[in-house]
Amino acid sequence: MKLLGLIGGTSYHSTLEYYRLINEKVSLYMGKSQNPDLLLYSINIDVMRRQNINEINQTYLKVSKALQEAGAKAIMICANTPHMAVEFVQPKIDIPFLHIGDSVGEEAKKQTFKKLLLLGNKPTMTKDFLKKYLKDNYELDVRIPSESNIEKSHFFVSKELTQGVFSDEAKSFYKELIIEYEESIDAVILGCTELPILLRDEQAQTPFLSTTDLHIQTAVNFITDK
Repeated sequence: MKLLGLIGGTSYHSTLEYYRLINEKVSLYMGKSQNPDLLLYSINIDVMRRQNINEINQTYLKVSKALQEAGAKAIMICANTPHMAVEFVQPKIDIPFLHIGDSVGEEAKKQTFKKLLLLGNKPTMTKDFLKKYLKDNYELDVRIPSESNIEKSHFFVSKELTQGVFSDEAKSFYKELIIEYEESIDAVILGCTELPILLRDEQAQTPFLSTTDLHIQTAVNFITDK
């Protein structure tokens, strides 16, 4: 099995999901009496909250180099937004990132989805690191909500979900937002790693592409060389 380095902490709630599910799923291949070797470096979420791009890039470069030196054969960021640092960091290290955009893009291609609604925090929805990646590499039409809904989504993500609060108000907001777009899209990208936790038991006419679940399966495939 290959040793995977995980960068977590943004938020630790989603990192817990990654760690738990990677262990559970890999154990299905190894036998339930075993679990995979993993390297986990957890970053203070305040680095992302300040949105200083240079600070984010340098932090993720430092951590990535530490994981590489510790023996990791690839790196996985256990969140969506910090993928904004991948373009800067990747040329400066010798091991690959398992990019969350590939996990989403490959599943969308498999399901023949073309038009996708991206939900998450404001940077994930408005910056290019995920939208452009999906367009350039998978020819996907990625759409985002109106400005007011972007702001409201950002509020729920930053003030509630990443702090472990999963309110009925947030759940109702996302359910209504998805209904608003369901006639014009093929699927919804749950582009905040806490959104699948919030909407875990919800049914919708429009399919969900859970970045968390798809990314975790990428990790399992890598570790087990599947």
